[in-house]
Amino acid sequence: MDAPDVPDAPETGDEIRGTARGTAPVPLSVLDLVTVGSGRTAGQALRTSVDIARLAERRGYHRHWVAEHHSMPGVASSSPAVILAHLAAHTERIRLGSGGVMLPNHAPLVIAEQFGTLEALAPGRIDLGLGRAPGTDGATAAALRRTERLNEGADDFPQQLVELTRFLDDDFPDGHPYARIHAVPGPVQATAPGGVQSPARPPIWLLGSSGFSARLAGTLGLPFAFAHHFSAQNTVPALDLYRDTFRPSAVLAEPYALIGVAALASDDAREARRQVMTGALSMLRLRTGRPGLVPTPEEAEAYGFSPLEREFVDSWLGNVVHGTPDEVRTGLDDLRKRTGADELMITANAHGGEARVRSYELIADAYGLPEQ
Repeated sequence: MDAPDVPDAPETGDEIRGTARGTAPVPLSVLDLVTVGSGRTAGQALRTSVDIARLAERRGYHRHWVAEHHSMPGVASSSPAVILAHLAAHTERIRLGSGGVMLPNHAPLVIAEQFGTLEALAPGRIDLGLGRAPGTDGATAAALRRTERLNEGADDFPQQLVELTRFLDDDFPDGHPYARIHAVPGPVQATAPGGVQSPARPPIWLLGSSGFSARLAGTLGLPFAFAHHFSAQNTVPALDLYRDTFRPSAVLAEPYALIGVAALASDDAREARRQVMTGALSMLRLRTGRPGLVPTPEEAEAYGFSPLEREFVDSWLGNVVHGTPDEVRTGLDDLRKRTGADELMITANAHGGEARVRSYELIADAYGLPEQ
């Protein structure tokens, strides 16, 4: 009797290192925060995420990641695994992943099962990016973790990472309390009688906005993703630390680091400024304890900024690459030269989905990314 069909992984080459396309100096990717604008619904935001993923696939972006956030009305990405399953059903080739899952919020076995399921749904296309921050405020983190000892999760991150990796690889040593526990779907199915489950599993990335994860990723020989889009002052020191501490591993022979970059292109520079002001006002409200939906451009224009608020907004916008497609391309090229990043992961924060989708199209055009 013939063996049942097993879906093949797409021909994507290196599961970590992407391919630069067109005139882009490095691979370009997408970080989608699934933002919800004023007057819009979460359902509309999720449909925009599908639109962006399809466009990114068609235009040769390397990967599309979503990030875990909680208790933020303007961000509908509280459940990355659910969103990624939906995106996998609407795409065929592009890599999909978490940027990231906040590991201290979850039991490692749960994450291994979720991403083993995603790997079964989209073989060879899933990335597992992990962070150690809560992705929310302290009270919400306590509700997620069912504990008030919030430092415990961050302090235990290396141990949680080891546990998660062993669940993904199904290789707890004999005598370990979890030696007979298996994450399913996973490698154990390949060793069961008649098993045909692929032993492959998603590559792990470490995410960070400081030196902790940079050092840990370097020591373990893992790929590293740095959140330049909200911690720009730490980018170069963190990447230098990652490269200095890097040890070759079975995963990587040389360091590989991507950075998240806030960028938005428009046909008109003034319109680009109007759009990024909505994200700046949204971030101001978040940082001052007033999180809400992403405001409209008109609301941002009418807002009366205090001198201190204006200082924050100007500083924030100083790290957002925005303008015409040529201006954005120049800004991204300069950032890449300054940081030496191996990949640029672009997040387009604006009120409406139309502006975000258009921005990714314009950036692809600016770099001559070929239709796939």
